Amino acid sequence: MNIIACIKWVPETHDVKVDPVTHSLIREGVKHTINPFDENAIEAGLQLKESLGGSVTVLCMAPRQAEEGLRQAIAMGADDAVLLSDAAFRGSDTLATSNALAAAVRKIGDFDLILCGKQAIDGDTAQVPPGLAERLGIPQATFAIALERAASGRLRVKRVADDAYEVVEVCLPALVSVVKQINAPRYPSMKGVLRAKRFPVKVWSAADLHIDPSSIGFDGSPTHVSRTFVPGRHARGQTLSGPSGEIVEQLASIISKLALGAS
Repeated sequence: MNIIACIKWVPETHDVKVDPVTHSLIREGVKHTINPFDENAIEAGLQLKESLGGSVTVLCMAPRQAEEGLRQAIAMGADDAVLLSDAAFRGSDTLATSNALAAAVRKIGDFDLILCGKQAIDGDTAQVPPGLAERLGIPQATFAIALERAASGRLRVKRVADDAYEVVEVCLPALVSVVKQINAPRYPSMKGVLRAKRFPVKVWSAADLHIDPSSIGFDGSPTHVSRTFVPGRHARGQTLSGPSGEIVEQLASIISKLALGAS
């Protein structure tokens, strides 16, 4: 089974900075890591490879510093790594990102399964995996907690729903996004670390993908951040006391006054 694991190179959550002019993330000089959910996607791919054979290729769109994350994936046991790195990708929203990743997947060629983390910790949208599947015209399953090969070229997916688990089967090739509970990512072996240090990571530009420039970056992004700010903290509070019926009446009165004031 030939698997592509998509990963995102994200800033440490306690060290996020935003450019006040472009409103995009400032990545230079900021400590980054593989998006935690994507580590689970890599591990899921490696486990499928070990049980079914095949290969795992890791794909990432990020600045060149993200080679560090790709080499970590190689050290874990991935077979190949592709980095999309070009100023033309800067400012891509989830739509433009899925356009670029889809072009890269087509360039990679033959695959059976694409694995992604359920969402990125910096954006928290969970939009790229479904968008990528849509652009490739393949079935998808989200929030997977278990995977196994089914008969007739299908993959059986156990997925987390709001109040239950669902078991679905998808025809391959397909895309699946996974949750953290699916596995515990392995630590790289010493042999893997040594291999990763000298591994030739492929770096592709927008021109290498033969993609329409208007479909990526700022030009290809229909959504734009108009303003960023830190919410103010308000210490005001009010304690309501008395019988429960009176408290309900007081609370209803306060909400009604606030609603009238807002309108």
